Amino acid sequence: MSKSVAELLAGVLERVGMIKHTDNKDRASTEAAISARMDAGSWIILIVLLSLLVATGVVIYLGWTLGNGTDVPTSGYTAMSFGVIISLAVGFGLMALLFYSSRKGYDEPPVLIVPEDDSVESERDPEGK
Repeated sequence: MSKSVAELLAGVLERVGMIKHTDNKDRASTEAAISARMDAGSWIILIVLLSLLVATGVVIYLGWTLGNGTDVPTSGYTAMSFGVIISLAVGFGLMALLFYSSRKGYDEPPVLIVPEDDSVESERDPEGK
């Protein structure tokens, strides 16, 4: 019932589409499929992100256990409430601007509109033909 780390990683990578499923349950073929798809840079990024996830979990655990018995004053709750309200207002405002600019056509690529009596055309064709 217990799976190795390579098998678990292969399952996760298969779900996100980084590797394809092989019918062969051989461990060497699974590791070869992972290695064939991921180069050294991908492994480094994966290791750094996983270590950041573990470090975040450790900091959360330490903060949760070391903060027992500590009360937050009313000013702390007030500041947190204002922070949440202001963050939500900024988010709602930016989303409203995004939808407004999309609706009004400000997100379209620029198009050069040349007037009918353009001086460039008259220079090319001096007779007006």
